Amino acid sequence: MKIALASPPFPTSIEEGLYWLETLSAEAAAQHAEIVCFPESLLPGYPGMGYPIADRSKSSLESALQKASIIARKYAIAIILPMDWYLGEEIYNLAHVISNEGDMLGYQTKNQLDPTEDTLWSAGHQREIFEINKVKFGITICHEGFRYPESVRWSARNGAQIVFHPHFVGSDTEGAVPTEFGAKEHPYYEKAMMMRALENTIYFASVNYASKYQEAASAVIAPDGSCVATQKYGEIGVLVVDIDTSKATGLLAKRFKPNLFYSA
Repeated sequence: MKIALASPPFPTSIEEGLYWLETLSAEAAAQHAEIVCFPESLLPGYPGMGYPIADRSKSSLESALQKASIIARKYAIAIILPMDWYLGEEIYNLAHVISNEGDMLGYQTKNQLDPTEDTLWSAGHQREIFEINKVKFGITICHEGFRYPESVRWSARNGAQIVFHPHFVGSDTEGAVPTEFGAKEHPYYEKAMMMRALENTIYFASVNYASKYQEAASAVIAPDGSCVATQKYGEIGVLVVDIDTSKATGLLAKRFKPNLFYSA
């Protein structure tokens, strides 16, 4: 399967986010990717990045999702679209999964919030497995994929051959400019990506915004923990990778002993 990770700049409005959604989906489709994943909270934009308050209204988000469905159908590509989204009266950080025909296949909520996010979103309560073109996958969002490895192990133990990891770490205003993936002086994020793949024997596809001071690359990690490919730091665009799903056996995840984890 050919997968794509899309690295846009920070959108300052929901319309700008939709522009990058279409532009990068079209680019991924032109390279024959079957599915494209975007970073955390693409629509209406990551909190604190300056989008208008009205963009976070229920009606604005629903309209944007309808437009995303049209984009998926137009370019015949499945899309993993991270959004803010209302479930009842509460707003969640989640990722919608849209088929290449524009159908809604479901969504994955962010279940483990960073302590700083408790006032931004409500935490989700369940995990889902999705399937596109006979390939099963899970989704874990930012903090929970970096710091809660059980979120990935659950997907692997339930048949996922790949887990997509939309996230945001970095800044456009301050920080270091990385040059080498997994360098020892970097934050731990890229090492965590490698571990999520290796400890479960599956692919891990982690996607970040293209910021000036990016703390982790958009990258695809193989089931043996090796880095297959990365998007250049700070570079807007799509990373398209042809993965061999036969290597994603889930061997180590299947050997996990739940009774030891849950025992007192």
